[in-house]
Amino acid sequence: MATECSAPQLAFEGFEGRQVVGSFDGGAVTSNGGAVLLRQADLATRLTARVARCVRDRRNSDLVVHQVETLIAQRIHGLALGCEDLNDHDELRHDPVLGLVSDALEPKRADGATLAGKSTLNRLEHGLKGKASRHHKLEVDEAALPAGKVEGQELYERIYCARGEMENRIKECQLDLYADRTSAATMRANQIRLCFASLAYVLMEAVRRIGLSGAEMANATAGSIRLKLLKIGAVVTLSVRRIKIAFATACPAKALFATAVERLCAAGPPIAIAA
Repeated sequence: MATECSAPQLAFEGFEGRQVVGSFDGGAVTSNGGAVLLRQADLATRLTARVARCVRDRRNSDLVVHQVETLIAQRIHGLALGCEDLNDHDELRHDPVLGLVSDALEPKRADGATLAGKSTLNRLEHGLKGKASRHHKLEVDEAALPAGKVEGQELYERIYCARGEMENRIKECQLDLYADRTSAATMRANQIRLCFASLAYVLMEAVRRIGLSGAEMANATAGSIRLKLLKIGAVVTLSVRRIKIAFATACPAKALFATAVERLCAAGPPIAIAA
């Protein structure tokens, strides 16, 4: 992670005669250590890979630094991690774990960052076009609910409650994954933003469905999963043979995190987890 040599020092209230100071110069330290769960869920479902295949890249290949799949992964994972603002990515593009989960750990150019900044991601939102357009028709199976034959309890439990649960999931996507953040200048860009939020929800649901089934957070919202399992402090160390992610020792959800890792690894290719 890039750091500034002249990072300003922050002064806090002293303690027992000692100064308490701090600065943003810790190096390859991340607050998104748990995002490796997102990467494993992505690998298990091949979500961003499948989305990338649906995108027509009109850029000059000789000038491309960040591949479409990397940009899509960065945007989706960023939303899942609670970073709804594109401006956040001017700093997040140096985050070692976000780079890992976006499959871009090293800068492509000596003078560049590992991931894209806000301007590149903004162009992505305004320039994305799909390879094909499909229209879907919703059909109601009238035989499943013949008129006059639905009992009150069945109507309430099977239809009304199911509709209410659907509304809860829509609200979860809006509030926890920023589906209502449609402040772009064009309708197309806002549509793409909504798609990214929806894809982030699909990814979080994969973590919940595969990694947390039957566990204490099996029914947790995306916001709760992010808070307890994704926003974990970690130090990232790179060597020739491995990438070590040293998670915070005092993480209160370490047992549940380990369970989720085991299940997600069983559902897809393994990832390197610090012992």
